[in-house]
Amino acid sequence: MDRIDSKIIAILAHDSGLTSEELGRRVGLSPSAAHRRVKAMEGSGLIRGYRARLSAAARGNPSTVFVQVTLVDQRQATMMAFERALERTAQISEAYLMSGDSDYLIKVLVRSDDSYERVHREILSALPGVHRLVTQFTIRTLATED
Repeated sequence: MDRIDSKIIAILAHDSGLTSEELGRRVGLSPSAAHRRVKAMEGSGLIRGYRARLSAAARGNPSTVFVQVTLVDQRQATMMAFERALERTAQISEAYLMSGDSDYLIKVLVRSDDSYERVHREILSALPGVHRLVTQFTIRTLATED
């Protein structure tokens, strides 16, 4: 990855809907050269995909809740079963394997037409291998990647 590729990535991170013509103009390349570089970065996995940035209203005005999860043990089978179940859980937007007191930190988005109590009781507590859940509710978001 060179300086131009780095510039392309920075530009696409801000606005992935640019045409090859506009992208090339911004980095000093022809549209076809810009397109080839983007395709090469997609092929190598540097660019994994594109997504729409939705407003909170479009996402159901969710509340953000962070949950520390401690599993019953740290055997590979327990962790893999938990991680596979996380992938199928729509309310979980991010998940991290952690060091420290808990095993995982998960970010849960609870739509305004739902309740965290229901999500906790019916979804999170039912995940395989869960021993303890410690919940923290956000008060205000200061910075976000979106």
